Amino acid sequence: MSAVNDTKFESKVFLLTGIPGQEDVQNLWISLPLCLMYVISILGNSVILFVIKTDLSLHEPMYMFLSMLGVTDLGLSIATIPTILGIYLFNSREISLDACFTQLFFIQSLHCTESSVLLLMAFDRFIAIRDPLRYTSILTLPRIAKMGLVCVLRGVALMLPLPLLLKRFRYCRVNVLSHSYCMHQEVMKMACSDIRVNNIYGLFITVLTVGFDSLLIFLSYVMILKTVLSIVSQKEFLRALNTCVSHFCAVLLFYTPEFSLTLIHRFGKGSSPLFQIVLGYINLLVPPLINPIVYSVKSKYLRSRIIRV
Repeated sequence: MSAVNDTKFESKVFLLTGIPGQEDVQNLWISLPLCLMYVISILGNSVILFVIKTDLSLHEPMYMFLSMLGVTDLGLSIATIPTILGIYLFNSREISLDACFTQLFFIQSLHCTESSVLLLMAFDRFIAIRDPLRYTSILTLPRIAKMGLVCVLRGVALMLPLPLLLKRFRYCRVNVLSHSYCMHQEVMKMACSDIRVNNIYGLFITVLTVGFDSLLIFLSYVMILKTVLSIVSQKEFLRALNTCVSHFCAVLLFYTPEFSLTLIHRFGKGSSPLFQIVLGYINLLVPPLINPIVYSVKSKYLRSRIIRV
């Protein structure tokens, strides 16, 4: 009898949520800023990609890594647009299980890829400061392409088991998600099955990607700082540090909300739902929005090419 009841209440869709308590005003005050953020994100990253592709003088390691970051940010924006704007513009809250798992996979794999790209960019800055004469001979275009391919394959390989593990579950509990998009940590809690494997694997890939990459980036900056402090000329010292400012901002924008969300979902059961939702939006929407602006402002050469376009 219980099996029949479980089947009867098995969920076929999830219901996404906007900002709780703001349903009356969210269409007007939230949808327009979100649309503007998406337009700026897509336009900014697309312009940078176009400029780097068409200007042969920008076919250098730093700009190749920047183009990888731009592609990843574009992917994150596109992966979240349908559900987030669907809620605020059309009040469309339903999402099928397969669509939810697909969105979850793309968001997770793109996040993993972006973390890898930020690590490569830290390595790029270290080589440029530590050994500038051999910079272009070490980071050749074929080698950079192979690095980018490894980043993508790493993200796909590590995140592909997530939707496959979730797909084998049955979902017969409350099917209302607290975000406007699908997250592994939340979807797995909707299952009426043993989720220990998902918990362990989710923690494993978090440590392997975000934890390991951030540790290597930190060590890269320690070595960069050690190299910079050995420079006698103050002008060269400041110029070397200035080349790292854009990347350092990108790292802070990516890892600060990422670490905060991870800690909240693992240990912060009593935290405010509104705070979690806002932090989730910052995690997904702010890096693709700010990264092209920061790099355009800090790089005079890139900024001049963008203005010319």
